[in-house]
Order: sequence, then C-alpha cells, then structure tokens
Amino acid sequence: MRILLVDDEPELTDPLTKVLLRESYEVDVADNGIIGQNLAEEKEYDLLILDWMLPQKSGLEICQTLRSQGKTLPVLMLTAKDTIDERVMGLDAGADDYLVKPFELRELLARVRALLRRNPQLPGKLKIGELELDRENQLVYRQGRGIKLSEKEIKLLEYFMVHPGQLLTHNQIYQYLWQEQEQPQSNVLAALVRLLRRKIEARGEPTLIHTVYGKGYRFGEKKLLNKILQKRVE
Repeated sequence: MRILLVDDEPELTDPLTKVLLRESYEVDVADNGIIGQNLAEEKEYDLLILDWMLPQKSGLEICQTLRSQGKTLPVLMLTAKDTIDERVMGLDAGADDYLVKPFELRELLARVRALLRRNPQLPGKLKIGELELDRENQLVYRQGRGIKLSEKEIKLLEYFMVHPGQLLTHNQIYQYLWQEQEQPQSNVLAALVRLLRRKIEARGEPTLIHTVYGKGYRFGEKKLLNKILQKRVE
C-alpha cells in the first residue's frame, strides 16, 4: 500500500518513514505543500498523512483542493492545533481523521490501519486478467466459469484485487479480514489462502497469488507484476 507523507519536520518524517517502511508500506515524502499537492494529484495513493502547517501551501488548503477535485483517498491530518474549532475546520476541509502533535508512533500506526481498512470507493466489478469479481452480487468468474467462494474468501480476494502487485503483509491482511475481532491463529490465514488458490487457479491457468516468504503475498499475473515492479524501479 502506498502512503504519501507531507510534513516539513525531518525529526518527525525520518522516524515515521522508517516505521512505515518496516510495516511494508511504500512511502513518498514531501516537505512543502506545493510538492505534496502535486504528488497527490499525479500519483495514486492509499492514504495521505498531511501536516496542517506547511511551507508554500497549508495542509488545510491541500485537503480542500483534493476534495474539490473528487479525490477520495483517506486523509490523516497532523497538527499542533488542538481546539475544537480547529479540529472541526480540519474535518470540514475533508480530513478523515485528526491527530494532535506530539503523538506516539504506535497510535499513528493504529490510525493508519483503521483508515486503510475502510472500503474504498470501488466500481461494482473488479477484473484482473481473466478473473472477475462482481462485488454487488458476490460472484466470481474466471474464463467464463463460476467460482463459489465463502464470505471470507470473497473479502480476501477483493483485498487482493484492489491492490494488484503490492506486497500485502500478513499483519495487514489479518487487520483487514478480522479488524476488531480477536485474530485467529497464524495458520488460519495460510489455510484460507490455500483454499482460495485452489478455487481460482485451475490447472493450466496463470498463478495469481504469489507468496513472499516471511512477509506476505502479492496478487496478479506474472507479466502484470513484472510490469508494475519495473515501473516502480523507474
């Protein structure tokens, strides 16, 4: 998952970037409002972490501009402003959550996970190669054949298809599938992935779920993954 961090304080952005990278998020950093807004407009991100007070253009202005353009990515606003009126201003500008400085990194990570768990505004149907998921009717097809999946398998497949080519860690998937529920034993996810593979990958069909040993999974046909990874290198 890709996160854009816009803040002009290196004493915050440096340790925060390291923590996010350790959690297997991809992170871009901007230290002023103009660069931050340009990145948010030009690239696709799953989350924007945005400081209120920035050089050249404030976080409040950036948030208002992105929302006026129809951008729906979640926004976590960081600020030293902690009055009720200021919090209301931030939320009215389009921020989804609000965190007052100073804060502990583990609290920020919890807010990040909560925002990323929210279902994005997606089209009714998702398609990767010959695999299609009809989200509204909870139906799955590959090369014209219907595939019967459980509710949890559909939720996992949707998560994979929303983030093709991205490394989804074990922890991210657990947080998404079970959210506030007590997380099951570690082998439950592996068993769920194994069942899903068996159903969506018939003999002779390209592999879609790729294990990244010790970390998690990537989803997509090999040629698509190679193209995405090559683009990121460039």
